[in-house]
Amino acid sequence: MENGALAPAVLLWADTFNNYFLPATAKAAVEVLETAGFRVLVPRANLCCGRPLYDFGMLDRAERLLLEILDQLEPEIEAGIPVVGLEPSCVAVFRDELTNLFPQDARAQALSRQTFLLSEFLEKHISPSASLPQLPRKALLHGHCHHKAIMKMTAEESLLRRLGVDFTAPAPGCCGMAGSFGFHQEHFDISQTIGELELLPSVRQAPDDWLIIADGFSCREQIAQNTPRRALHLAEVLQMALQPSALDRNNPYPESDAVREREADIQASMKRAAKGVGIAAGAALATWLLARKR
Repeated sequence: MENGALAPAVLLWADTFNNYFLPATAKAAVEVLETAGFRVLVPRANLCCGRPLYDFGMLDRAERLLLEILDQLEPEIEAGIPVVGLEPSCVAVFRDELTNLFPQDARAQALSRQTFLLSEFLEKHISPSASLPQLPRKALLHGHCHHKAIMKMTAEESLLRRLGVDFTAPAPGCCGMAGSFGFHQEHFDISQTIGELELLPSVRQAPDDWLIIADGFSCREQIAQNTPRRALHLAEVLQMALQPSALDRNNPYPESDAVREREADIQASMKRAAKGVGIAAGAALATWLLARKR
């Protein structure tokens, strides 16, 4: 099915983590969804689900952000357009906490029902008999805590099997990063201890040609900072299945090309930001000099 005005619409939730830190994940999701025949929309406003705020007890500010989401997405909510999220912690907000915070708001109830992880959405809308591109690889799969607790890993595992990915998972548990927990100096030792229980040793012991799959941003950060590997989001794994030649190059790991592209994007973004800061600083200096002359 070709994408166009008549293609069914889906709203891709541009979460803060993937929008600003790992945009390659969101780009991969767009390619996958469009290939599956959907017209991908993104919110026009810069929105945040508020998860980082109420993790620290800032419920009033988090509620204001969620009300802004309900206001901004009201047309899409009323139209019944599915919302696909890439970050499990954000999806958990819409599926669980949102209805607890706004039990009387019909928009909150609807958004909770309309929100899916990428794996859930594809499993729901792609026929079980449909043939999917194959990626005959072994993989280590780590589930984000919110993913395992709220949404479960069933759809993710089913989709990977349909792709031909032979995966194994470390014993259930947390990566240790747990959002921003592991970034705090006073929590660092605990974070590392938790990671070393199962996940980090499993990643280090995985053969070089295995895929390392983790959808959670904090999980991917813990892996990146403590092992030589970089974890891929399911969207990137699906993108690899669509572009098998990307795995044919002589690289240390199957994610090496994707990592290089990520780093190139980051460098380009930093240069643009630095240029913008430079222009702003130059304008401020000129204004200050003019004021001095007066």
